[in-house]
Amino acid sequence: MLIPEEKELISRSLSGDQKAYGVLVDRYKYLVFTLACRMLKNREDAEEVAQDTFVKAYKSLKTFKGDAKFSSWLYRIAYRKCLDRLKKEKRRPGAGSLEVDGVKDLKASGDVLEHIESEERSELLKAAIDRLSEIDAALVTLYYYEQLTVREISGILDMSQNVIKVRLFRSRKQLEQLLVNKTEIINNT
Repeated sequence: MLIPEEKELISRSLSGDQKAYGVLVDRYKYLVFTLACRMLKNREDAEEVAQDTFVKAYKSLKTFKGDAKFSSWLYRIAYRKCLDRLKKEKRRPGAGSLEVDGVKDLKASGDVLEHIESEERSELLKAAIDRLSEIDAALVTLYYYEQLTVREISGILDMSQNVIKVRLFRSRKQLEQLLVNKTEIINNT
């Protein structure tokens, strides 16, 4: 399942080529950061966890077997780092605020009104996801933003596929309810 280019970059990284690892970091830094933001709901913590994730991945690169995607392996490290941070700080679900610039870059047409409406919808969705639990926010991010399959997410989060499907269903319902009651979101941000 490993992309030939990634296999080459990993091989070069294992041989000490820091530029090769830099390419991998550049390729996945935004995705790891987004996952961390969704789970930790704090930009500074997410930046630290993202950096820790890449340091841990580099140190553990020799243990990567290649039977799964590199991105899945990396997400698993990021997910565990986020859980460690949450346990350490004993955050309660929904605490903090999430500010991720351009999590979903909406293409603005020439119409300014359309652009403003798109930005407003994007902000409402981010605020609604921010109200989900850390795990559910991670699931939504991995499934909808990163477009991973339920099977891939199962491998990353070490949950059964059925549990993931149920949690995604419940998260969608919760998001739908939050978006229907968007005034509640606006008043709590």
